[in-house]
Amino acid sequence: MAAQPPTLGVGMVGFGFIGKVHAHAYRSQRLFYDPPPALPRLVGVCTSRPDTARRAAEMGEFEFGTTRFEDLLERDDIHVIDVATPNQLHREQILAALAAGKHVYCDKPLAVTLDEAREIVAAAQARPELSHGMALHCRFVPATMRARELIEAGRIGRVYHFRAAYLHSGYEDPNRPLSWRLSKEAGGGVLSDLGSHIIDLMAWLLGPYESVEAGAETFIRERPLPGGEGRGTVEVEDYVGFRTRMWSGAVGFVEASRFATGSQDQLEFALFGELGALRFDLMDPNWLAFYDAHDASGDLGGERGFKKLECVQRYPKPNALPSPKLGVGWIRYHTHAVYDFLAAIAEGRLGTATLFDGARVQAVDAAVRESAATGRRVEVEEV
Repeated sequence: MAAQPPTLGVGMVGFGFIGKVHAHAYRSQRLFYDPPPALPRLVGVCTSRPDTARRAAEMGEFEFGTTRFEDLLERDDIHVIDVATPNQLHREQILAALAAGKHVYCDKPLAVTLDEAREIVAAAQARPELSHGMALHCRFVPATMRARELIEAGRIGRVYHFRAAYLHSGYEDPNRPLSWRLSKEAGGGVLSDLGSHIIDLMAWLLGPYESVEAGAETFIRERPLPGGEGRGTVEVEDYVGFRTRMWSGAVGFVEASRFATGSQDQLEFALFGELGALRFDLMDPNWLAFYDAHDASGDLGGERGFKKLECVQRYPKPNALPSPKLGVGWIRYHTHAVYDFLAAIAEGRLGTATLFDGARVQAVDAAVRESAATGRRVEVEEV
């Protein structure tokens, strides 16, 4: 008889949009993977007010809700702290969770500043017995996983150059009110929000960043205050774009925007190598486009051209649900990100996306901000 997967009690801090996504991912493990790497048990959830804590416990089917983060840390039956709060709270909560001997899963970005990220890295390194993960879910799309597989197998050879973008719309409305996502102190702005994902994905596919040359724009500098009385200053960028050189020698251009009118969740990249090329668009997520220069040419094109590889939901075993033939969706990536984290805990190791990866993204973030402010090329610091 196979060994019973371990039960892991989960305590979640924050239960907004992303907290609900994480809760769904924990609850889905038993159905989506056979066997699951662990049996998550949603024990407690912490929010800022008693009414929201009660509501979060009901919606997420946690055993209790609380406004005291310490109530999660003090429970012996809580083994994992899931940090799903606004960016400026991550550092304090991660450090407290690690100090309490809890595994940590954190939403992006890791922190607000590179100094905070370094402090978190030091704390995680001091507790090597603990696993940690980050919700860098773009690593867990079957098509991006297949892209990494092809790159590592040498199928496109040396990558000469690339372009990558993460584009949203919705902020182009000047009447959209201010929120923490538009606050510098809270770690808002498109670079942290969307840029963190595309920065991480390119590093996962192509290796570390060497340097950046960046520019940033704030298109709407004042917005209505919440409640509608008066206006306040927008403190962060609406758009960022930067040229970059990777340590591999690849050069590229990366951009992130929340003003890309008509875009929804448009993460896209194109990689051009000596032996082939890859293209991907998250709005068409079931396919990875692959050009193989080894294909025979001919007067009428031969067999050359971009091929659409059917990635759909072809996650590796023990994936059990849904069928690998069925179309993939955004929340499925988060489910597999949580699977990867839980498997790492069960096996006593680190997973695919860790706090260390989040810190590397923070180092690129810091370099981009410095370059945009000074107009100079900036080398990315090691973390």
